[in-house]
Amino acid sequence: MLQRRISHSRKWLCRSFSNVLHSEPLRVCVVGSGPAGCYTAEKMLKAHQQAQVDIIDRLPTPFGLVRSGVAPDHPETKSNSIELSLPEKLQQIVVNQFSRAMQHERCSFFGNVALGSSISLSELRKLYDVVVLAYGAESDRDLGIPGENLKGVISAREFVWWYNGHPDGRNLDPDLKSTDTAVILGQGNVALDVARILLRPTTELATTDIASHALASLEESSIRVVYLVGRRGPAQAACTAKELREVLGIHNLDISIQESDLLLTPADESLRATEYTEEFLSCYPRQPPQDQDMLICPMRAGPGKQIAVGTGEFEDIKCGMVLKSIGYKSVPVDGLPFDHKKGIVPNDKGRVLHETSDTAVLEEGLYVCGWLKRGPTGIVATNLYCAEETVSSILEDLEKGVLISSTAAPKPGRDGLLNLLQDRNVRNFSFNDWEKIDSEERNLGSLRNKPREKLATWNELLTATSEGTGYST
Repeated sequence: MLQRRISHSRKWLCRSFSNVLHSEPLRVCVVGSGPAGCYTAEKMLKAHQQAQVDIIDRLPTPFGLVRSGVAPDHPETKSNSIELSLPEKLQQIVVNQFSRAMQHERCSFFGNVALGSSISLSELRKLYDVVVLAYGAESDRDLGIPGENLKGVISAREFVWWYNGHPDGRNLDPDLKSTDTAVILGQGNVALDVARILLRPTTELATTDIASHALASLEESSIRVVYLVGRRGPAQAACTAKELREVLGIHNLDISIQESDLLLTPADESLRATEYTEEFLSCYPRQPPQDQDMLICPMRAGPGKQIAVGTGEFEDIKCGMVLKSIGYKSVPVDGLPFDHKKGIVPNDKGRVLHETSDTAVLEEGLYVCGWLKRGPTGIVATNLYCAEETVSSILEDLEKGVLISSTAAPKPGRDGLLNLLQDRNVRNFSFNDWEKIDSEERNLGSLRNKPREKLATWNELLTATSEGTGYST
């Protein structure tokens, strides 16, 4: 069925694309170089033979969460040589695919260009026929409880950035020495990633592309007990079975689970719930020996998809660190309609909608894709279908003649962007600049038996390249 869906989508797109050739280029700007943005650029280049696509990103490095969100550890045993594991190979395949799009003759990458500070949304819309916002979710949902902002309570997103070498996470400096116990709030894949990083032997992490500053801190870590706390149970768990198996397979890790938390109601019975319960039961009821790393998973669940309801019972857990992993949240920019409750941009198949008192009005030439469009859900491949839908909407609007006026002067597109950035002394990073960073990281990694050693500060990234086509600040 999946194959049929992809085939149908591509046939429909091809029929539409063949009818939208114009004498003037279609000037497209994609904001965000993660999976959603890269898939959008790739689909646009294939869809319209005169589309000129520019991808901007606030970071000097492309690929978004593929670079800074994927956990560096994996279950395979490492050999003495640098050999990519299956997750790393899949990651490299995705990066290669996105690189081909950015190296296309009609595509350019502009790194270190931040929407809202380097350039405004209204300015982009004046420069380009089409603007697609795909900058994802770079903030966190709030718990809304007292003590949320206490010292020692940090965002799992920031912690992931810290160990993945994201420049905005370099100064996080979590205290891993003063406590032997951490609590992770949430049971999604990010929560499990963080739990694995805290508990996996650092000898296994040392040959991954984990940031060196994070590895050094983890080597001195005192954390031996991790509580993985969620409101609900196996039937509603947000993690995948694969991620769960990776946690349960950590060497010398012992699991403590309350058997009552694994009981399913008739409303909970499903293949997914059964699979998750079996995964948990595979490690129950082993008793953790003294002085061993331990993962404790207390859960409370309502039936089916019902919301969690408090039992009125409370339990105190003494710990020195709390990591919030309850979901990502997108951040709006000036001039962008935004649903603060859902954390997304109101849209119709990717077309941005402006809500008025009476009805919803289309924002001509403005589109969304990825988490900004649908919320922080799905895997990398989910963005492919999301991008196809958005590009289909763009092509439909182009056919209707609502994107390019036959009387107005052509928009300046790439030339206008370059002039504006130069006037503001904004140094933009080209894809060639990224390739220099990539080469430097690989060279540094080879010296340490790692796939790469990430440049993890803004200064390191900014000085790793010559000025190239960019501009000095």
